[in-house]
Amino acid sequence: MCFGGGGGPTQEEEQSAAEDRVAAEDAERKEVERRAKQKRKDISEALSSSVADAGARGGSSRRSLFKAVQQSGSAGGASGYESRFG
Repeated sequence: MCFGGGGGPTQEEEQSAAEDRVAAEDAERKEVERRAKQKRKDISEALSSSVADAGARGGSSRRSLFKAVQQSGSAGGASGYESRFG
């Protein structure tokens, strides 16, 4: 227990702590921005390589989940959103 007085931080200590917090937040923000920029670059590279690879696989685009293409098979029909709820 603390009886009596004056055990709190001084004005200088509070100022120093505030400056340290600002510096730490600034460093964290810069790191987050750097990671975001790297992630955007990685995603762009992945998309461009997947588009280039799509021609080799024979696929032109992703399948639509909204409108399913009629396929012949044991299921006997499309399984898109419109066929279920349309």
